[in-house]
Amino acid sequence: MKRDIIDIHDLILKPGNVWQNDWFLLTAGDLEIGDFNTMTVAWGSLGTMWSRPFAQVVVRPSRYTLSFMDRYDTFTLSRFPDEYKKALRYLGTVSGRDVANKYKKVGLSPIAIPNVKAPAFDEADLIIACKKIYWQDMDETHFLDKTLLDKYPPEGDYHRIYFGEILHTEIAAK
Repeated sequence: MKRDIIDIHDLILKPGNVWQNDWFLLTAGDLEIGDFNTMTVAWGSLGTMWSRPFAQVVVRPSRYTLSFMDRYDTFTLSRFPDEYKKALRYLGTVSGRDVANKYKKVGLSPIAIPNVKAPAFDEADLIIACKKIYWQDMDETHFLDKTLLDKYPPEGDYHRIYFGEILHTEIAAK
């Protein structure tokens, strides 16, 4: 897909829709050496923190992608047109632990992105590339609304939160 580079400050999105309905592929690793993994994410945020543009994502410790997020300094978020929804479902339910290069099974093409080692995907209509600047594990005792704990299994598996400074953004060309 042809995309144009856009300043993150000029990007206009419906924030609730882009996460809850569109979803992103979160990809961490190093394209050049072929060591990366991707997973579908529907929880996160975009904004400004510490006077820097950021993307915030969360990954459960049980997810294979967590080890890539911890080992590598960069990650990408790739959003896709509606016709890729079935592919995103697959990539969100099948682990890279079990299926190597699972993105190939749904016909996605990893591509290099400026300023980061993590790949994005050529079929994406929006790409946000980030460098990690902060992480923290969620703590059960910090949930003020205890009904949110219903989103977790009895043994926990509380997400790790990552903040990434946005370094590069591309959007589908008009």
